Amino acid sequence: MKRQITILVLTAMAGRAQGFIADSARGRQLFETLSCVQCHSVNGKGGSIGPDLGRIVDRGFTPASLAATMWNHAPAMWTAMREKGIRAGDLNGQAAADLFAYFYSAHFFEEPGDAGRGKRAFTARGCSNCHGLKEGLVPRVRPVSQWESLADSVALTEAMWNHAPLMLAETQLKHQAWPALSAQELTDILVYLRNQPFSPAKAPVFQIGAGTQGQAVFRARGCAGCHPSVAELSGRTRGKTLTQVAAAMWNHEPIMSKAGATPVKFAPGEMKDLLGYLWSEQFFEDAGAAAAGRRVFVSKKCASCHDEGSGKAPKLAGTFNGATIVSALWRHGPSMLSEMKKEGVQWPRFEGSQMADLLAYLNAKKQ
Repeated sequence: MKRQITILVLTAMAGRAQGFIADSARGRQLFETLSCVQCHSVNGKGGSIGPDLGRIVDRGFTPASLAATMWNHAPAMWTAMREKGIRAGDLNGQAAADLFAYFYSAHFFEEPGDAGRGKRAFTARGCSNCHGLKEGLVPRVRPVSQWESLADSVALTEAMWNHAPLMLAETQLKHQAWPALSAQELTDILVYLRNQPFSPAKAPVFQIGAGTQGQAVFRARGCAGCHPSVAELSGRTRGKTLTQVAAAMWNHEPIMSKAGATPVKFAPGEMKDLLGYLWSEQFFEDAGAAAAGRRVFVSKKCASCHDEGSGKAPKLAGTFNGATIVSALWRHGPSMLSEMKKEGVQWPRFEGSQMADLLAYLNAKKQ
């Protein structure tokens, strides 16, 4: 029987332009306190009136695409809120960024795994030769029941990375091939191990921190010696589950060894800082084109109210990203919709790429 592993990765993403550190733990709380949960769900948990915010955005998610989705949905949302008597709380730029991080984190759920396949892979890949389930089979090798990292995908990635050099030396000593793992195999193995009697009874929830610590880890652990930039390494994590990242890093060990790289060991918590830092590099970055954004600004009739000299609405000034746009929409959207109805102007709708272009144009205007 297949069982979905429900591991929620709470990512902390940095909004560079505003200096945010977006925290999905706070976003998860806001999802409830702002009454979003009354109408919306995230991966099936919550209300059913509105769309599931954990599923409407794929792993190609960008803040601009989510901002466009929320913008297009806003008039229907406000109508539903009025009918249900729901009062909208305040949503500033920081809160919007936290909500974005929460929605984004939903896309790091593991793929469905199968315990039966996992048991077979655990044996076929040689894991069972050294790792007993409840008792140790080899000196200095702890049984699975003692793995603190079993319930934490980030800690598991860290433990696998730290264990890889010893494992490589052992396989070379025995003239065995490196037991490469696909992401699906690792997922299946985790399902198998987490279904053992000693496994945690409830689905684990994790938070990944981001900030200057991750940059320090990137430098201190020698990542820069092989990877030309944070952006290059960050691109490899785009759209990946943590199991995919863990499998890729495990399979990378023989390549590093062959290239003569010195084995690197992460201290507890450093993998969390590094992965959070890598993800933060891409989270609030949308490659929009300012020239195309100007055309969007005019064609969507933003210029009729917000352009200089119109006097109908404030001039759009400042630094913009998906979170700040959603904050402005939340705070001023209902009155804007009312004024547009009086003027006979249709509510504009945006594609994700159009929103990215618009943000690029607004940011270029202030320069």
